[in-house]
This record gives sequence, structure tokens and C-alpha cells, in this order.
Amino acid sequence: MTEILVEIRVIPNADHDELVGTRLYVTSPEHDSRTNEILIELMAEHYNVKKNRIKIMKGFNSIQKTVKII
Repeated sequence: MTEILVEIRVIPNADHDELVGTRLYVTSPEHDSRTNEILIELMAEHYNVKKNRIKIMKGFNSIQKTVKII
């Protein structure tokens, strides 16, 4: 099975939630736990995988995150 590591940069306080390339635009504040939930939801949709196949490896409380897709 292939694993993919993706570096994601979070842009807080955006107009809407959207994943564009390696940038995640979220309406929530910078250090909100909802940001990680939105990231997993949008990446699962984008890569067409189940949510449990996406793991945040680094940056749980940071705007720079490393995400693994299994």
C-alpha cells in the first residue's frame, strides 16, 4: 500500500473552508481544534479516501502540518 506525506499550510480566518494545493483556507481561528477536523474532511474528499486513512503526523496546533495519507 502506498503512503503519501503532504505538507499543508493553514490560512486561518478565511471567507470559506477550502483546500487549494498545499494550502488549507479555514474560517476558524488559528489554534482551533476544528481546523484539524476540516483538514481531514477536505483531504479525504480531495484524495477520495476514508477519513480514517488520513493522519496528522506533525503540527496539531500549528499552521504548518505534515499529513500522511495511507
